[in-house]
Amino acid sequence: MKYTIDKQEQFTLINLHEEKLDSTLAPQLKSDFVSLHTEGNRNVILDLKEVKYIDSSGLSALLVGNRITNDGGGILVLTSISDHVYKLIKISQLDSILNILPTVEEARDAVFMHEIEGDLKEDENGH
Repeated sequence: MKYTIDKQEQFTLINLHEEKLDSTLAPQLKSDFVSLHTEGNRNVILDLKEVKYIDSSGLSALLVGNRITNDGGGILVLTSISDHVYKLIKISQLDSILNILPTVEEARDAVFMHEIEGDLKEDENGH
């Protein structure tokens, strides 16, 4: 699987350099989500601008990544999704579960807002 990972202080940006996110790549992506979580990376932005096709195993990998980041108190944001991929996500009714934003910049903002909201909740709970 071809991709680049850019680890920032608040999030990890993954740029997927593949046209298809399918059964040949999905297991590796799931494994990478687990590894990132184990290393303490709570927030992940997944840039899918080069992905033109996704199948059920690709969608499953996205759901695994979403669950792992949520369980760790973080957020997974998908960006730069093609119309075809978005239609498949919408048909699968995953658009209400997955965080999807048009650009990496907007995804960064969403991560920062998520972190601020998390800090505020901790303050309210006295932790």
